Amino acid sequence: MPTILCLATYLKGEAFLRECRRLGATVLLLTADSLAGAAWPREAIDEIHTVPRSATTADVLRRVDAIARSRRIERVAALDDFDVETAAAIREHLQIPGIGRTTASRFRDKLAMRTTARSLGLAVPEFSPVFNDCEVDEWTTRVPPPWVLKPRSSAAAIGIKKVTGKEDLWRALDAAGENRSNCLLEAFVPGDVYHVDSILWNAEVVFAVVSKYGRPPMEIAHEGGIFITRRLPDDSDEGAALLALNRRLQQGFGMPRGVSHSEFIRAAHDASIVSRESASDRGVQLQPDRRADRAYVFLETSARVGGAFIVDTIEAATGVNLWREWARLELTGDAAYAPPERRDGYAGIVLSLARQADPDMSAYTDPEIVVRIRKHHHAGLIVGSRDPRRVEALIADYTRRFYQDFYATAPPPERPVE
Repeated sequence: MPTILCLATYLKGEAFLRECRRLGATVLLLTADSLAGAAWPREAIDEIHTVPRSATTADVLRRVDAIARSRRIERVAALDDFDVETAAAIREHLQIPGIGRTTASRFRDKLAMRTTARSLGLAVPEFSPVFNDCEVDEWTTRVPPPWVLKPRSSAAAIGIKKVTGKEDLWRALDAAGENRSNCLLEAFVPGDVYHVDSILWNAEVVFAVVSKYGRPPMEIAHEGGIFITRRLPDDSDEGAALLALNRRLQQGFGMPRGVSHSEFIRAAHDASIVSRESASDRGVQLQPDRRADRAYVFLETSARVGGAFIVDTIEAATGVNLWREWARLELTGDAAYAPPERRDGYAGIVLSLARQADPDMSAYTDPEIVVRIRKHHHAGLIVGSRDPRRVEALIADYTRRFYQDFYATAPPPERPVE
């Protein structure tokens, strides 16, 4: 088994690390120095190396060079969204398999995401780079507010600002200062938000499930509320349309193997805030859009597993753990990868910030509860059933009760919490 270098800016990926060790790999972890003493599964890690949290890509490459003098690094895995581009730079530097910086940018840089998705014929929110004042002014005259100003390379809803007019926008751009060019401006598209979580092998989607959020994650992050998501049936109108769109997305974005978490929105109204471009105009050969597909707008994708216990929810529904499958993909090499068998079940999660440091959830006793989330100042339950209607009923009941029993709110973070 090869030696794998795992990058983790934040504490996550424990199941990935354990599966790498179970498969017999030599596991090296490169993380921020502030996380050297964190609760990593040390029994699964051969060496922990650190860099300052402020380290540049050049700093990381120098650290990797030092590691490579005594370790023959054969695989690199980015366990967090913030590590995807750095991992790509390391692969190119060491000339080892995996996606390079150009492909990685499609999964990290939201401007690259928008441009690539639109060229594939997918609907995207109307958008604009913010390099040029005249172009920004022309765009804001053409596209009605509200708009969203977001970092091009961030994760979740961190750093996103909703702006309601030109004065607010110019103030926000001035406040961005030297970081202005690293922002993306786009139309705010209201509607229901969905996510598709995938496993890719030889550039083909070999596993995917569609889920639907309760309220959009951006609203939860900025306005408060309870986080909800649940798996949808593959043969439902929503599920079938989004599985087809996800296949086209992954085909065009070019990741040969790995996992991906992608989000789409079903626009509530106003087609003028959605941009479409014919893929055939660029010579791209794709299956034609179905009428149902055109109702959905691409939001973003990533070369990682979903956060907020989405991996656990998918496992409760299907029996497939995406962290472990990702480890298998990384270590398979040129051998054949067998996609996992899965249960045809359903699951959902209800997760809330809690007023209590350690919430007492003992009053929740339904047999469908499969995971009780133990996290400081959080209350969370994952439920599973073979009947999607039972999952929906439990989510509705628990959401009402969570607001009474636990719910608390807090300002959105400016950066991820370690």
